[in-house]
Amino acid sequence: MGSGSEAGTGDPEGGPISVKAGETIVVPSGQPITLQDVIWNEPGPSGLTFRFRFVAPQIARGGGSIDPETASADMAALCQTFALPRIDPNGPQPAQIIISLSDRPVPFGEAQPDVTQFFEAYRVENGACIWEMF
Repeated sequence: MGSGSEAGTGDPEGGPISVKAGETIVVPSGQPITLQDVIWNEPGPSGLTFRFRFVAPQIARGGGSIDPETASADMAALCQTFALPRIDPNGPQPAQIIISLSDRPVPFGEAQPDVTQFFEAYRVENGACIWEMF
């Protein structure tokens, strides 16, 4: 999760999101996924955006076993079953949630062409994640 004291990073000690970095998450494909961090202080195109960033080694181009379609289903599940329940209902509500998977940790905002990354954006409507095309 980077440094838990970094402003805008999800922190179990406070802020609008309650998460623990490094926790292993169950997804439909069964691939091992861990939370890298949550970024909530960088605005998105739709306003307040919460970015849940995960490490998913099996999406790697070289030797990975998870294809983009399977990763997309995993990201939808992560939005619905992981991200939504961790957003404080009494805190600021995001206009958009972005779920990202990368085959290894990447600092936020850094381009690393050798890293496989997938991103999906969702709006929250009636307690559900609704996929939005980038």
